[in-house]
Amino acid sequence: MTELKFPGGLSEIAGQYDIILCDVWGVIHNGRKAFDEACAALENFRAQGGKVCLITNAPVPKQQVLDYFKPLGVPDTAYDDCVSSGDATREELKKRQEKVFWIIGENGRWERDPFLYKGLDLTFGAPAEADVLLCVGLTDSLNDHPSAYTDQLKPGIERGIPMICANPDKQVRIGSQLHWCAGALAEIYEDMGGKVIYPGKPHTTIYDLAIARMDAATASKSRVLCIGDSPTTDMRGARLQGYAGLYVGTGLTEHGADFQAEVSDLLADYGEQATYAMTGLRW
Repeated sequence: MTELKFPGGLSEIAGQYDIILCDVWGVIHNGRKAFDEACAALENFRAQGGKVCLITNAPVPKQQVLDYFKPLGVPDTAYDDCVSSGDATREELKKRQEKVFWIIGENGRWERDPFLYKGLDLTFGAPAEADVLLCVGLTDSLNDHPSAYTDQLKPGIERGIPMICANPDKQVRIGSQLHWCAGALAEIYEDMGGKVIYPGKPHTTIYDLAIARMDAATASKSRVLCIGDSPTTDMRGARLQGYAGLYVGTGLTEHGADFQAEVSDLLADYGEQATYAMTGLRW
């Protein structure tokens, strides 16, 4: 295992990489405002000739992710392109267009949810007639608890219906509050004996899409750096794909005085590793 390094800024390691695959929520914004230092770091990397693809487990197509940036203050000069779990999920849905889908977690207050399947001409039905379960998230991501969905998931288990998990994240921080995500329900579904298809991080589909959008199919894996704030999606994804990983502590972690010890313990707790760690992304 490579020894974890703690650079003072991205500038100390930028020359070793041609491509950055950067997480969004918790790294460049918190759902309320952009992290200016993080955005500037990506801008500087691009100014030196590097390419940046934002890679997010948001369960919507990339355009909805990008539309969200302007009011937060995320500049479009911080990235070359973006790929979302929604994009990867749509690829999985296209493969099954003749199937009947049962959907869980569509939030009626979020107009963005239908964009996940808009234009695909899918057929939706009740659990008793469905072939595939599409899990978008929890109906109320802030106030619901995943354990309350066990009975709702049982018909899928009983009928052997596979679940497509539109967002493998279990939780995300929006401002100062933690919201549950589809990944938390997918974990319960697997524990109950169900099969789950994960298009997003840390699985291969979303990384292949990101590399394709960078027109870098022949790029050396040693020249790709993944940046993120989650051991189980970002750092695990980097490791599984053979990329270097930079863990940043601006998301779910409330770092104290000894960040180096804290992040080392955190990664060990999840059985994961990273190449680098910083309290927040900066140049």
